[in-house]
Amino acid sequence: MMETKTWLNRKEYPFKSNFFETGIGKMHYIDEGEGDPILFIHGNPTWSFTYRKIIKVLSVKYRCIAVDLIGFGLSDKPFNWYYKPEHHAKYIAAFIDQMNLKNLTLVVNDWGGPIGLSYAVNNPDNIKSLVLFNTWMWSVKGYGYYERFSGFMGGKLGRFLIKYFNFFGRSVVPMATGNKANFPKEMQYHYFAHLETKQDRKGSWVFPKEIINSSDWLDSLWQKRQAIKKTPVLLLWGLKDIAFRKDILKKWEDFFDCSESHEYLDAGHYPQEEKGNDAAERIFSFLHSI
Repeated sequence: MMETKTWLNRKEYPFKSNFFETGIGKMHYIDEGEGDPILFIHGNPTWSFTYRKIIKVLSVKYRCIAVDLIGFGLSDKPFNWYYKPEHHAKYIAAFIDQMNLKNLTLVVNDWGGPIGLSYAVNNPDNIKSLVLFNTWMWSVKGYGYYERFSGFMGGKLGRFLIKYFNFFGRSVVPMATGNKANFPKEMQYHYFAHLETKQDRKGSWVFPKEIINSSDWLDSLWQKRQAIKKTPVLLLWGLKDIAFRKDILKKWEDFFDCSESHEYLDAGHYPQEEKGNDAAERIFSFLHSI
């Protein structure tokens, strides 16, 4: 499957493809290195490509597994499916169980946060540690910024723009970048090039609406937060993020008992891209210390 994607820069993403059967389609994943497992989960509109820099460093000592959520990356993109985050979370839980991943570290960003942390709050005894890049795990209903963004991007016009013009990737990804010198256009292109046709983009247009529509599910995760309160956590945060700003970082810092955090002043929503090498070294040190 990987060989058919002419847009894919294989020097940047040299990993072997694997597939997990979900019942509604095959979920693509990469599995590099040996050792304690680290599972990487992406958000919208990207895929496992976003973690490539970190995986190249960590796979020297750890088993690095990065999934493409159904509807993204090299995974199948069935049109007749829901694409709600809670449904993604069920497949991630099934994947972890079938792969028999134990003593697990989760690395998450954007929607990968609540999707991955859903497993963590329900299976805290199997979580060794957490690494959070610009993400959240609670309802933002009532917050004007998020309601406006969700209303537009998840509304009729936003859906039209995403479906026909790949708007989320072409416009939102550049807007969410902190320093374009660290995130050139070719790499930005890889964040949405996998959404090749309008039929492929359903997952990308469902997610924005679910920022508000999935409020009950998000709130249910936050209600279980005590299960992971003592879990060692590394917070790596881009302060130029247009979505998850310093107040979100502060909420995480205030909650976790065992947190370590680092702020990137000139990075945006995807620190793993803009500051990938530095982030990899910080994760390596963090894992070695716990």
